[in-house]
This record gives sequence, C-alpha cells and structure tokens, in this order.
Amino acid sequence: MTPGAPSSSGVLERRRVRQGRGLSRPRGGSRKSNTAPRPQGRRRGRSQRTPWLYLAPALVVLGGLLVYPVYQLGLISFFQYTQAQVSGGEPTTFEGFGNYAELFGDRQFWEVLLATVLFAGACVVSTLAVGCSLAVLLTRVRAVPRLALMLAALGAWATPAITGSTVWLFLFDPDFGPVNRMLGLGDYSWTYGRLSAFFLVLLEVVWCSFPFVMVTVYAGIKAVPAEVLEAAALDGASQWRIWRSVLAPMLRPILVVVTIQSVIWDFKVFTQIYVMTNGGGIAGQNLVLNVYAYQKAFASSQYSLGSAIGVVMLLILLAVTLVYLRLLRRQGEEM
Repeated sequence: MTPGAPSSSGVLERRRVRQGRGLSRPRGGSRKSNTAPRPQGRRRGRSQRTPWLYLAPALVVLGGLLVYPVYQLGLISFFQYTQAQVSGGEPTTFEGFGNYAELFGDRQFWEVLLATVLFAGACVVSTLAVGCSLAVLLTRVRAVPRLALMLAALGAWATPAITGSTVWLFLFDPDFGPVNRMLGLGDYSWTYGRLSAFFLVLLEVVWCSFPFVMVTVYAGIKAVPAEVLEAAALDGASQWRIWRSVLAPMLRPILVVVTIQSVIWDFKVFTQIYVMTNGGGIAGQNLVLNVYAYQKAFASSQYSLGSAIGVVMLLILLAVTLVYLRLLRRQGEEM
C-alpha cells in the first residue's frame, strides 16, 4: 500500500457516513426552510378586509348620494323652512322638535298614516296571492304557455310606473275606457269615490309588482325535490293541501323575504297615487304618506313639515329593512 493512500476501511467508513446523510435528507433533496409559518389570524384578517376593498368604490358613491340628502332632510326638519327661507329673504329659525310636535298633533297625519298602512297591507296581500298562484300555475303548464306568461309578467315589471298608471287610467276611463263598456257601468268614474280610487291604484300596483313574487316563488318551487310532491299527491292531498302543508313550510324563508320586500315597495308608493288620483284624490281622500309629504313640502311650501314626514317614513322603512336584513342573514346561516 502506498504511503498516504486511504485505506479500504476508511473509504468504506466515509461511504456509510455519506449514505446515512443522504437518508436523513428529505425527499427531493430540499432543505428544511427556516422561515416560520404565517399566523392564521393575519390571514383571516386579510381575507375579511378583501371584500370591503372591492365594495369601497360603490360605498363611496352610495354614501355621497344617500348620506348627504338624508342629513339635509333631518336638518331641515329641525328648522322653520318655508318659501321665504328658500328665497333667502329671512333667516332660518331653529324649531327643535316643534315640527314633529305639530305633525303628530295633526289629525290628518294620523289618518294618512292609517290609510297608508291599510293600503300597503292590501297591496302586499294581493301581490303575494297573485304571484304565488301564478308561480304554481307555471309548474303545471307546458313550455310554450310558461314562456308566454313569463314574458308578459316581465313586460309588466319592466313598464315604468307613470306609463302603467296612464294605461290603467285609460282602461277605466268613464268615457273611452273598455272596462266600463264590458261591465255595463256607463260613465261611472272610478277615481271619484275613495274606495274605488284606492282599488284602482291597488290593481295597478299589483300588476307591476306580482312578477317579482312569481319568479322568486317559482324558482323556490323548482328547488323542492319532486319526490316530496309526488309522495303528497300519492297520499291523496289536493293542490291546496300540498301548497299549505308541503310547499309553504319549505318556502317560508323565500316568502318572508318577498313579503318584507313588498312591504317596503308598497309603503312608499307615490307615482301611482299621484298620477291616478290627480295628486291625492278629491279633498285629499286618497293621500298616502309620500304624497302627503309632497303636498306639504312643495304645494304648501312647508318644507320643514315635509322633511319631518320624510324622516318618519325613513325610520319606519329603516326598521322594516333591519328586519329584512336579519331574516336574510338567518336564511344564509340555515342554507
């Protein structure tokens, strides 16, 4: 053996050490990273902030379009604000809650509020009845009638309120309307009486509102398993019993949502009442809160009282909206 040359035992020993090191390494030859994993709280916080970053532009626009007008509405309701203040002739006087005290002390306000609640309730019940009935009908007819009904309903939904109100006025016109001729009513004026005028407006409101209920409920019915409906039919249940005992409980979240949405829409009806009753009917017999506020603010130049009515309506609708959002959140948790 040459002096200084490694011995065979030494070579074997070094080879075993190398093999042992190779076995201790992870697969793929990658080394263990020294970087610590990121905390879960930081990732969760970043994921929660991401949706708000996407919504920020829309929130800024909506804030500018809604917050400032609501602020001005509430501010004017605490001052004496008439045509003189609008023209800049006299300074505004702080009234505090004086406008609200005058409003709540007005008997006409409570009569209009009661009429608004009753009218909105009748519109909501009628809209739900028509929409749910047509939704069930859509599940019973063939494809072509279903498509025709859907197109007709969506056409009514897309029609502007002022256009629909004008068309309904023509249909029930005492001189040229076809409805009076078909019913043999002669020159009977539907807008002369209080109840008949409210009934005429109710028909127009239901006509332009039922498509939303119909489409929403129809989508909910199609999501119900067919086996459940077949089992109820085999047990001898009628169509009304199937709706009351099977479909209605399963569609309760959807029905609650469309009901609250209809309450919000029908409570703030303005165009139909204003156009079809010529600004509130004879001697204000067909006033609702929106038209009443318009008359106080613009017809009588009592802008402070009109703003106070607007604030009261805002608070009522805000309470209904909060209930609506809570139900939506509960529905999302159940799903």
